Amino acid sequence: MALDSNLNLEMNNYILHLETATKVCSVAISNNGKVISIKETVSDGYIHSESLTLFIQDVLNEAQLALADLSAVSVSAGPGSYTGLRIGLSTAKGLCFALNIPLIAIDTLTALKNVIPSGEMPVIPMLDARRMEVYAQVFETNGKTLQELDAIVLTEDSFSDFEPFVVLGDGAAKCKEMWGHRNITWNENVLCSAKGQATIAYEKFQKKKFENLAYFSPIYLKDANGVRR
Repeated sequence: MALDSNLNLEMNNYILHLETATKVCSVAISNNGKVISIKETVSDGYIHSESLTLFIQDVLNEAQLALADLSAVSVSAGPGSYTGLRIGLSTAKGLCFALNIPLIAIDTLTALKNVIPSGEMPVIPMLDARRMEVYAQVFETNGKTLQELDAIVLTEDSFSDFEPFVVLGDGAAKCKEMWGHRNITWNENVLCSAKGQATIAYEKFQKKKFENLAYFSPIYLKDANGVRR
């Protein structure tokens, strides 16, 4: 008896991705790790409270899906904007509770690094953390961490041990002039995006690496007033 060819098809696993850690408001849906719908915008102000639920409905409509079709929700876990992270997480938790589906947390800088393809140099995603401070993490070309996530006050020779390297994110602008003489590739226009969560979230979904809905909280590094935690 011939096997049913449908048995060889991978089951659909639709995951909703929410990115609200910065001034980018980004929402995407993936199926088995591949983005099938995305909507995002960058604003001088934080528009997440007004736009997030609208963007969710827009990507569902574009993908011709309903909330009941979702297998999980992933959310940017920080660091980043205190208010933005809280809005994203509360929305993600609400959906997970209502739909009885798991919550997946994705470190913001890991997702930012994942927006671009792997290259031949270390990658340092940076988020603006006020004044001359950034949230930063250093990744090897294979994705492994070379320097752990931290809030760092920039100096002329910060990260010199890792040159040459690539810089991503909205924190790059404050150091580009100061580091103009160094061997650095600048991708400051590469910003946080929900699409950077897709492959990581799917891998966590397969391994059932889910968060506790009642107790999970974002990675703030600083409190709402910008003071180190």
